[in-house]
Amino acid sequence: MTQLRLVFMGTPDFAVPSLAALIAAGHEIVCVYSQPPRPAGRGQQVQKSPVHRFAEEKGVPVRTPKSLRNAEAQAEFAGLNADAAVVAAYGLILPQAILDAPRLGCVNVHGSLLPRWRGAAPIQRAILAGDAETGITIMQMDVGLDTGAMLSKEAVAITPTTTASGLHDDLAALGARMIGPALAGLADGSLTAQPQPEAGVTYAAKLTREDGRLDWSQPAAAVERQVRALTPWPGCWFDIGAERIKVLAAEPGGAATAAPGTLLDDQLTVACADGAVRLTRVQRPGKAPVDGAAFLRGFALPVGSVIGAP
Repeated sequence: MTQLRLVFMGTPDFAVPSLAALIAAGHEIVCVYSQPPRPAGRGQQVQKSPVHRFAEEKGVPVRTPKSLRNAEAQAEFAGLNADAAVVAAYGLILPQAILDAPRLGCVNVHGSLLPRWRGAAPIQRAILAGDAETGITIMQMDVGLDTGAMLSKEAVAITPTTTASGLHDDLAALGARMIGPALAGLADGSLTAQPQPEAGVTYAAKLTREDGRLDWSQPAAAVERQVRALTPWPGCWFDIGAERIKVLAAEPGGAATAAPGTLLDDQLTVACADGAVRLTRVQRPGKAPVDGAAFLRGFALPVGSVIGAP
């Protein structure tokens, strides 16, 4: 494999396996770009991103500009004289001057089968929608939102038990396996980027905390997918009085004829518009997570009561 002079641009855990794979393959990583350190966690201590920390462990220089739109940042990037830039969940828009600077352009590791789920939250949106599969697309970047021509794609099944965290890890590992061959094919001319089809475009909008509100007036299958898709972030929840109850895990609860939101048994099975969902792991504010039965023993909710707002 041809060793390339690369810039790597990424921020979260998802991007770390790809960076690790490129280093292991012997490519020269001349610089890593990552989002600036930010307050995080309960103490709101300023923390470097996972990619930033990993790069420093490997002795790779790291830059954390707030923007790449200014001439100084663009000149610094161009001065690296990279063969290519590899981008994985970086979080900053790359202007044309950045895209044009590397000899082979900028190559993106994207967590969906493009053109489906362009945008910020492709892993979660695929589960929420009930898709049977998703995957990784290695893409030659342009100025659009995940609109560039595709170098390679590989699919991963989404099963009835797939969670966002598990799928995240599977796709991160898959992207790490795919990026090396894609770069090699781009460098030697054996891979030609194919334009994305116009049909089938969907957008994976950024998630907010409100996306985690459980709505019992939805079908049980949709509620159960919501828990699998949005745990740990932004998390799923419902309110009982003044308390916001986190739902960490759920499973199908069978058929139900009661009104949506009705508590059906002592295992925290809740009626939905179509069927029921059993909340198997929940958490009250300031308390440890417990199973549904333990939650009900502490909350004293009678079977037949309506919980949360539909």
